[in-house]
Amino acid sequence: MIQRVLKPFMGNSFMLFGPRGVGKTTFLEHLLGNEKEIIWINLLLPEEEDKYSIHPSELLAQINATAPPRLVVIDEIQKVPKLLDVVHHAIEKCQARIFMTGSSARKIKRGSSNLLAGRAFVYHLHPFTQLELGGDFDLSQAMNWGTLPKVHAMPSAEERRLFLQSYAMTYLKEEVWYEHLIRKMEPFRKFVEVAAQCHGEPLNYSQIARDVGVEYKTVQCYYEILEDTLMGVLLEPYGESLRKRQGKAPKFYFFDPGVKRAFEKMLTVEVVPNTYAFGKAFEHFLVTEFLRLNSYFQRDYDFSYLRTKDGAEIDLVIKRPGRPPVFLEFKSTEHIQEKQATNLNRFLDGAPAEVEGYCLSRDPAAKKFRRVMCLPWQEGLRRIYEPGQPG
Repeated sequence: MIQRVLKPFMGNSFMLFGPRGVGKTTFLEHLLGNEKEIIWINLLLPEEEDKYSIHPSELLAQINATAPPRLVVIDEIQKVPKLLDVVHHAIEKCQARIFMTGSSARKIKRGSSNLLAGRAFVYHLHPFTQLELGGDFDLSQAMNWGTLPKVHAMPSAEERRLFLQSYAMTYLKEEVWYEHLIRKMEPFRKFVEVAAQCHGEPLNYSQIARDVGVEYKTVQCYYEILEDTLMGVLLEPYGESLRKRQGKAPKFYFFDPGVKRAFEKMLTVEVVPNTYAFGKAFEHFLVTEFLRLNSYFQRDYDFSYLRTKDGAEIDLVIKRPGRPPVFLEFKSTEHIQEKQATNLNRFLDGAPAEVEGYCLSRDPAAKKFRRVMCLPWQEGLRRIYEPGQPG
């Protein structure tokens, strides 16, 4: 089994969020391999969901029937948000440890006022990172197919394609339609395809609304659904204050390159080097990799992107508590040259001396052009998340 980076604190109850297919249940099974007397509830099973929806207090009766120390696992807690009241009581009064998984935060936030503040830690599990895969990591495969555990284990491109197509359909049906998050399926289905096409670009809500045939506010609501169901994140424009960000468009990044390509219906088109699509896929991979490691290492970094007045763009800005910000550009080339660091150097010319600038690429050699340090992308990730570095 591939060793995951995430190390939850096992002595406290926690919620483990992550999109379907990232391996939350497998991860818990591995963690709890030596535990005994576990009450394990899978709310993806219709009979389990029905039972606890109608009689949520039955969970408390099961807990009281076991001898301390009590351990409960609830898979997909968002299916029955009212169970959180019982969980709260069990943690407080029965000294139970309760580990919950969830693939959506929407119904929990909207369907329950009891979010267990402080009583259950919150963790997130993601598709495999390069750090986890080590020598088994393949950049081309990650950019074309993503790194969901099942996809990584499949030996052929045809199997990966069929799985990802099924994944996209299952998300639309089971996470969105069956959960009554939308009134009509067809506009949302079209929106997801358009959102995948607009991936990684500043969002023009009005244009997307015209393309999909819905209202401006509906598009905003659709993006909220994507975020709440953990399909991706909005990356806000860089600004020292919230006021400066207002009126500037965010970008949206899907949580996994393979899933994004499935929604875009581009799985049959290979992402090949020296193309625009390859450069965008490389950017997507690195943005998600930085976000995943930030989640695992709990650095509390703040991420944004920067578009300068002359139209130049810096792919990622990382604000670190108590430390200077880092400005990064991603270039998919295997041979980085000084001209590719021009925009970043131009920006750094007006920045304080302690501000760091990196250009990450597939070039195996480290180089420096004025203030910009150009590094292999693996080394860039290591420097930002180097063990022992303060947040």
